[in-house]
Amino acid sequence: MNTELTKSEFVKWISELKAKIHSARNKLAFSINSQILELYWEIGKEMAEKQQNSDWGSGFIEQTATELKHEFPEMKGFSRRNLYAILQWYKFYSSKYQFVPHGVAQIPWGHNRLIIAKVKNLDDAEFYCNATVKNAWDRDTLEIQIENNYHLKIGNSIHNFEETLPAKQSELASQALKDPYNFDFLGLENDALEKAIEDELTKHITKFLLELGKGFAFLGRQYKIEIGDTDHFLDMLFYHVDLRCYIVIELKAGKFYPEYAGKLNYYLSTVDSLLRRAGDNPAIGIILCKKKNKIDVEYALRDIHKPMGISEYRLTDAIPDEIKAKMPSIEELENGLEKIEE
Repeated sequence: MNTELTKSEFVKWISELKAKIHSARNKLAFSINSQILELYWEIGKEMAEKQQNSDWGSGFIEQTATELKHEFPEMKGFSRRNLYAILQWYKFYSSKYQFVPHGVAQIPWGHNRLIIAKVKNLDDAEFYCNATVKNAWDRDTLEIQIENNYHLKIGNSIHNFEETLPAKQSELASQALKDPYNFDFLGLENDALEKAIEDELTKHITKFLLELGKGFAFLGRQYKIEIGDTDHFLDMLFYHVDLRCYIVIELKAGKFYPEYAGKLNYYLSTVDSLLRRAGDNPAIGIILCKKKNKIDVEYALRDIHKPMGISEYRLTDAIPDEIKAKMPSIEELENGLEKIEE
C-alpha cells in the first residue's frame, strides 16, 4: 500500500466502496425479483384467460408445466404445483389490480406463496407484503407474524403520542407499538410473577426483540439510574434506532393502575436528563400489563406530558373452564393408553 495513503483514509474509502457494491447488488436482486414476478403475473393472466375462455379443462396446466420445463430446463418455477400457485396468486390480486402491486413485487416469491396460503383478505395480504419490506422479515418470521395476527395488534396500544410528540414521530411511535404482545414463547402460566416474566424475557431476548418489532436494541434489565443519593431501577431499557430515542419498558404482572403512569413519567424525565444526547428524541415509555381498562388508561394519560403507551401481554391462551371440565384427566389418558398397548 502507498505510504502516502493513511490507514484511516483507506478504511473510509474501502467502506464506501463496499457500501456501493452492496447497494448495487441489492438493487440487482430487487430488479430480478420484480422481473420474475412480472413474468409470473403474465403467466397467471394467460392461464386464467384460457381457463375461462377455452374448453381445455384443468389438465392443460399440467401439460403447460411439461412443455415449459422441457423448453426452459434451467429455469425453476414451472412445476405443476407452482403454476397452480401462480394462477391462485394472479386471481387473488387481479380482482383489484391490473398489474403486480408495488408491495407484492418487492418480496420474494416464497413470501408471496406463504401470504396467499394463509391470508384470505386482500387488504391484510397487502399489509403483510408492505410490513415484510419495511421490517426485512424472512419467511419464518413472516409466518410467525401472520399466525400471531400482527395486523390486528399493530398500532392498537393506548397512548398519548399525538399530544406529546411531533406528528411524524407520533406516527412512527404508534406503529412501533402492538396490543397485545404475545409472550407464549416463555412457557409461563398466567399467574407468573413480574420477576419470573422479566427473567424469562431476558433469557429469550431474541424472541422478545422479534415480538417487539424492528428497531429495538436491548440495553439492559433493572437498569440503574442514580438520582441524588437514591438508586432507581428501570425494568428494561431499550434504544429504538428508527425513532432515535430511549424506550423504557415497565412490566406489571397484574392489571393497570393509574399510579403506574406517574412513576413511568418520572423515569422518562430521568432518562431524558441523564442519558439523552444531542440528536436523540424524547424517551418513550411502555407499560406492559396483563389487563387494562381503557377509561382508566385514558384518564391516567390525560395530564402526562411524557410520551407513553400502555399495552397488554399474553402468556398463554387460557383454556375456558367449561372446556377443561370436558377434558380427560391424566388417569383417564393413562388408562386409555394401557388399553391401546394391550
